[in-house]
Formats: sequence, C-alpha cells, structure tokens
Amino acid sequence: MLRVLSGASVGHIGMRRDEKTHRPTCYYFNMPPHYAQADIIVVDPMLATGHSASEAIAKLKEGGAKSIRFLCVVSCPEGLAQIHGAHADVPVFTAAVDERLNEKAYIVPGLGDAGDRCFGTA
Repeated sequence: MLRVLSGASVGHIGMRRDEKTHRPTCYYFNMPPHYAQADIIVVDPMLATGHSASEAIAKLKEGGAKSIRFLCVVSCPEGLAQIHGAHADVPVFTAAVDERLNEKAYIVPGLGDAGDRCFGTA
C-alpha cells in the first residue's frame, strides 16, 4: 500500500485472535495525531470472521474517524456479513471472496495463516 500511497501516514492496530472464541483482543493502538480527520484505509490480508476488522473500525470511530475503508486480499461471506452488519458505512474492497469458514474459523480454501506466511512462524 505504501508504494501506491507513498505519502500516507501509517498507524498500527495490533489484534490477536483467541483460538477458542475466535474473538479479537486489541493489544496495541497507535495512530497519527490527525487520524480522526484523515481518510483511513484499514488494511488486513484476510477477512475471515470479520470480528478483528469490526473491532479495529470501532476503535477508529471511537477516536472520531469518519472516513474509513477496509481493504483485504481474501475474504469470505461470513466476514463480509459481519463488517456490513456492524459498519454499513464502511466500504470493503477485496480481491477474492472464498467459499466459507471452516470449524476453526479459517477461510476455505484460503491461503493459510497470513501472519505465519509473513513472519515464518508456522
């Protein structure tokens, strides 16, 4: 994204998913001081349950952000429904919509765990 929007300010929202409940916990939130007035693009490689994305968007809105978009590479119907239900005002841009979530709340067929792929932790 920074190659496309090289002048963009960058914030970071750290979320971790509880593997039993599939619900997110926010462990880090650091935004540029002007973020409430900025056009924000939330970027995540995958939209699975949609709970982490919804929580991140809610945190941004709590801080006053109004212009928010969500961008991902792979999504599924369950995640899209979650975001649209919780944040109907936030457009979602995705390169692919896979079939569904499995019993572990992973996208099927999916690409595997994005964090493991990026950081070699699998």
